[in-house]
Amino acid sequence: MPIVVKDFSWEENESHVFITVPLKGVKANKVDIFSSDEYLKVSYPPYIFECLLFAPVDDRKSSASVGNGMVLFKLVKKQAAIWTQLQSNDSSDKVVMREKREEAIRLAQERAAEAVKEAAEKKREADKYAVQEMMKLEQEEKQKIEDLKEAERRKATEELERWKQEQRDEAEKERARLLAEKEENDRLRMEEEKQKNRVNKEKKKVAKSGDIFYETARGVPTRSAGKIEVKFTERVFPTPVRESQTPQEEEWLKKQAEARKVIELEDVDLTEEEKNPLWLRDKGNSFFKSGDYQAAINAFSHAIRLDSKMPALFSNRGACHLKLRNFIKCVEDCSKALELLTPPVPQNAPSRCKAHVRRGTAFCELELYVEGLQDYEAALKICPDSEQLKQDAENIRQIIQSS
Repeated sequence: MPIVVKDFSWEENESHVFITVPLKGVKANKVDIFSSDEYLKVSYPPYIFECLLFAPVDDRKSSASVGNGMVLFKLVKKQAAIWTQLQSNDSSDKVVMREKREEAIRLAQERAAEAVKEAAEKKREADKYAVQEMMKLEQEEKQKIEDLKEAERRKATEELERWKQEQRDEAEKERARLLAEKEENDRLRMEEEKQKNRVNKEKKKVAKSGDIFYETARGVPTRSAGKIEVKFTERVFPTPVRESQTPQEEEWLKKQAEARKVIELEDVDLTEEEKNPLWLRDKGNSFFKSGDYQAAINAFSHAIRLDSKMPALFSNRGACHLKLRNFIKCVEDCSKALELLTPPVPQNAPSRCKAHVRRGTAFCELELYVEGLQDYEAALKICPDSEQLKQDAENIRQIIQSS
């Protein structure tokens, strides 16, 4: 039987109660303290101190400290008043004491469970916030990349327009040169005609006079023979708007950029098969079936660098990321696959359904259940007879309703 401690002391004022319980030589690390709004217990074998308080206190604001051979309670009264006695009149009733003890234990357990639930809720909110911030950062990084691509596209377009303007300026200069050359030839031809007319007049005068030396005698010099060189330049005219080749030129520039990208990826150590996107896709599928998801991601990523227009590469890489719990990357790859699977036709319906299901699963793993349900409903529109999809969509709805 434990020894009940009775040599405790207590003091009070209108707002606080101070209780001092001696430890009687027992070490502080062997003291067990339990308290509630109406009940106090200090156990340090073979001694025990129990107290059913005269009035309720605020257990959350109260405190207990162990040291200097004693336990000191500082209790905050719920209602300011002078008690005049520490223990309740029911302290001597064992049944009441047992009930109060059990009630205090139950309240303490409920409070502990509530604290655990609050901590779990805070952790869940913190994790969700971290995921959202990560997605925001990745979205900002993606936007930066898109801005760089747009800047490069604008730069290429400006260079093309500048080259076209240079061609138009050169054509204008050439037209001006040809016009000046034509005017000069016309002037020389007119002077030549005038010279011929003068010579013909002089010849007629000689013929009339009958003196073949008349022209020399008159001191008129004869015209020496000469040769005029005329050069012809191909005429260049600007392309009319109705015959503009701008779309074809932009497509050509895009193909040239992709060709340069492929050239940059060339490696003398790679075989011809390893340069084939279809072979790499099949290789990635083989790795996926064997459970080597990281190797499958490497194969799909290399294939995407060679050909970024194959939606199956992005969708299959998204499945690998889903297996490795890289949920955000799974969402990005499946979204890219759905962008490439346009327009929606019956031939690409199975691929679109898989991409929606994978992205919806990743959203649910990120606890973004509304977005996940939207993807599952889109998959159901493509495959309305799938019982598994119907069951999964209903489970997500129940989760949303319960939360």
